[in-house]
Amino acid sequence: MTAPLTRPAAMRILESLGASGKPPDRGLSVFNVGNETYLRILRREYLEGLLPAGGASFRLVQGGFGAGKTHFLYVVRELAWSLGYAVADVVLSAKECPFDKSLMVYRAVAQKVATPPMGDMDYPREGLPFVLEDLLDKKRGELGDDAMRVWLNEEVRRLPCDNAAFREAVTGYLSALLDGDEERRQVLAAWLLGQEVPPSKHREYGVYESVSESNAFPLLRSMTQVLPRLGLKGSVILFDEGDRVMSLTASRSQRLMDNLRQLVDLCGQARFPSVLVLYAVPPEFLRNVVPDYPALHQRLTPVAPFSERSPQSPVIDLESLDLPPRELLTEIGMKVLEVFEIARGIKLDPTVQRENAATLASVITRHHYEISHRRVFVKSWVDLLYGQVADGEHAVVASSVERLAGATASALVAPPALAFDDLGGAGGSKAPTGDDLDDDLDDDLDDDFDDEDLPQGLGEGDL
Repeated sequence: MTAPLTRPAAMRILESLGASGKPPDRGLSVFNVGNETYLRILRREYLEGLLPAGGASFRLVQGGFGAGKTHFLYVVRELAWSLGYAVADVVLSAKECPFDKSLMVYRAVAQKVATPPMGDMDYPREGLPFVLEDLLDKKRGELGDDAMRVWLNEEVRRLPCDNAAFREAVTGYLSALLDGDEERRQVLAAWLLGQEVPPSKHREYGVYESVSESNAFPLLRSMTQVLPRLGLKGSVILFDEGDRVMSLTASRSQRLMDNLRQLVDLCGQARFPSVLVLYAVPPEFLRNVVPDYPALHQRLTPVAPFSERSPQSPVIDLESLDLPPRELLTEIGMKVLEVFEIARGIKLDPTVQRENAATLASVITRHHYEISHRRVFVKSWVDLLYGQVADGEHAVVASSVERLAGATASALVAPPALAFDDLGGAGGSKAPTGDDLDDDLDDDLDDDFDDEDLPQGLGEGDL
């Protein structure tokens, strides 16, 4: 963050950290510690190097539950925004956005993409239509309305991209904004977001192709091809996979891996210009899933860790950071202390609180909790700081910290997920619900008609 942290912003950060131990949506840079080497490499080699030259790159980000994957993706998002990139952060899920369903992926990216917010703590206006509106406003201020119309007809309408319908929809949407044509704007905004639009509606405005599973990834490519030519530095797409892929049926897992392999390959081609893709997964993904897919395994197996010596390594490992665990937690504690002081309008003794942070860090790193040390630490630390204000500032003893950390860890442990045999689990005791049966039927249909009768995700050559 470039501007000083305000009290309202500090209170929002503190609430997120203290309530759940999870990172807030904005303002992570004020307490970010330990991943500076990774961020420095991404900035120098890619965001300021390869992408402005028209190149693209794919990196797998791996880390266990609570290891900071979401935190890292959010920090990269803020870094990319500061450099003028459009960013889409997408949480992949089995129902809302499965990576083996290319139409849902396009919809998610189109709905989440955003240009840099006005302020460091402001929330972005998410969605491709808003991105185009912001770009139009900027261009309009430079050219004026008459020159804008010439620019739209002679330049935007002729932009090279893989899908002509996408280019026509972008041109038509920008023209509708300029002309104040609300009906046309609404129809084309829905089309650009991948929503279902009656063909008669979008054909009326010169867009003759409907958005479907078969053209979804060409539309995604077209989006990345058009945005740099409209004034942005490029695109950064952040996928957070979680552990969902571990429980997919064989046919869906195969399609997901095929799509992922082609996405990796696409980042080496000129048809995906000025794009950085980060795909966050648990460590089991590389250990247990990728080896079953030789083509992807060859592309994602690192020869050396991602570092200054090997900036082209395909894997960013969040289990290996700039500081050892105890020192890392202590430094996080001191950063959070600054946020706490601004939020509460007080000043605590930094020497006493550094010792307290170190004591808490020592206790937590000695234990093997079921969840991340970092998540237990930040939630416990915020609680401890409130105690320092309520009870008077003092050096804490290990025994009291043991109780605090243990209670915090117990509160953060999620209830065990029910597993089902047909999803690759160990078997669950709960009877399947109607939704479960619908999902099972969908997967069975996928298996029975795979690659022939049903529309698929990406096929060979779709990317």
